[in-house]
Amino acid sequence: MQVSRRRVGSNETDHELLWLSVSLGSLGVAVGWFALGLPWPRCVFHELTGLPCVTCGMTRSAIAFFHGHFLVALLWNPLVFAFLCGVTAFDLYAFTVIATRASRLRIVFHTQSKKKSARGIVIGALALNWIYLLSHYKAFS
Repeated sequence: MQVSRRRVGSNETDHELLWLSVSLGSLGVAVGWFALGLPWPRCVFHELTGLPCVTCGMTRSAIAFFHGHFLVALLWNPLVFAFLCGVTAFDLYAFTVIATRASRLRIVFHTQSKKKSARGIVIGALALNWIYLLSHYKAFS
């Protein structure tokens, strides 16, 4: 894995602008959804099995996170909490480089084995998160 800094080319996708827009747009949709009193998302897996899915508690974790109750958000779903921390950090970075027109960070995996290792880490994090949820779901039900 290599991290580099460079300017965005004229025919290159501006990932910072794209993902900042997606992030803020998603937040706006979620706020609008709950402000209108629309029903909470339902988990088909949980309804069929009675067990939590990999993302169980995601909505409650996000609500706690955005209310500043970080420990509660962490307890609802540790992986979602980590993801929200990462998205917040990325949004701050993206806003800063867009506003200052600074060079952008890019991460490059040069070999297939490094890409495979990164995928393994993501799958492992999902599995560990699910184990956590399965072992704690009675406490949060």
